[in-house]
Amino acid sequence: MIRLLDHDIQIKPKLKKELNSDEMLKLIFDYASKIANESRLDNLLQLMTDLGREIVVADRCTIWLLDHETNELWTKVAHGIQEIRIPASTGVVGHVVQTEKPYFTDDAYTDPNFNQNVDKQTGYRTKAMLALPLYNNEGQILGAYQTVNKLTKEQVFSQKDIDNLKMVASYSEKSLVNALLNEEIEKTQKEIIFLMAEIGESRSKETGNHVKRVAEYSKELALLYGMSEEEAELIKMASPMHDIGKVAIPDAVLKKPGKLTDEEFDIMKSHSDIGYQLLAHSNRKILKASAIIAHQHHEKWNGKGYPNGLKGEEIHIYGRISAIGDVFDALASDRCYKPAWELDRVYNLFKEESGEHFDPKLTQLFIDNFDKFVEIKERYKDEDTTATLEKAT
Repeated sequence: MIRLLDHDIQIKPKLKKELNSDEMLKLIFDYASKIANESRLDNLLQLMTDLGREIVVADRCTIWLLDHETNELWTKVAHGIQEIRIPASTGVVGHVVQTEKPYFTDDAYTDPNFNQNVDKQTGYRTKAMLALPLYNNEGQILGAYQTVNKLTKEQVFSQKDIDNLKMVASYSEKSLVNALLNEEIEKTQKEIIFLMAEIGESRSKETGNHVKRVAEYSKELALLYGMSEEEAELIKMASPMHDIGKVAIPDAVLKKPGKLTDEEFDIMKSHSDIGYQLLAHSNRKILKASAIIAHQHHEKWNGKGYPNGLKGEEIHIYGRISAIGDVFDALASDRCYKPAWELDRVYNLFKEESGEHFDPKLTQLFIDNFDKFVEIKERYKDEDTTATLEKAT
């Protein structure tokens, strides 16, 4: 349990002077273009909180956004805290959202609108607080701009602070609306990608959890390889489409329980080219990555894979990563044509195929962190594999 810090023992920030007009103008100039050009929500919120804190000379600043579905106010980018959710009707920010009017208090703990639960979660001690509403382009409430604990000698907020924060909000709101829209578009893309992937997998008698597992394996391996969180997340979102080309494979081949003939295997292999053709013409970052993965996840390090017999680093890193995730899940999971392999057998297969089927560096990372991938497999295991197999056969 986090203990509420006593005001007397809390480390007090250094007091500052109010900004003069030249300092304020320079500050706004420094932030204006950054805010106008930022489309990523987290980065924009960080810029807004930094500017809000500096413009009113406060210790902390938070942007609270209204979740209409849950009727909650939430923040995930703020000074000194992680994501927090509170009912939209509580606290000073809740009061601001409900009344759509600015509000400030010089003694939060005696103010009836103040919600002490946030301080209890963060260990912070709020004294003075200022908040005002944020709006979208149609004048609908988006959330609230909040600053906490004035750092001047007087340590109280004023009408001038409200006016200054309103000014910051007025030219930040449009960027905030655009960033929220971009995030919603990306979220929708991700949902569509997973839905399409699950539809494709269901034709070959696979479960939706297969694509989820491959996505998580791919992200984990990308991070182990040293990729940024952003690129690893991109691979995670793109990898579920690795077998989307199977939608065009005839059932007689796709669902055949026994060994495929050479002619049937050639038909099956065409799913890599088909998947690539389905995805390659999009300019969307996720779909472009999906096209690469769909095309190259069956290539082999030794050049004996398909469809183009690429060798070594000729194979895109996305294809090399997703290949390991896909094969691991195929071997370690029950399929309509086979039971799951024992984990020791899977582990040994990857050791043997390092530098043959798989990129040796990636394979070593996979082997060295094998338990992590097993944990992911267990986290997203199929609910009733036996029932799935019986139904499939």
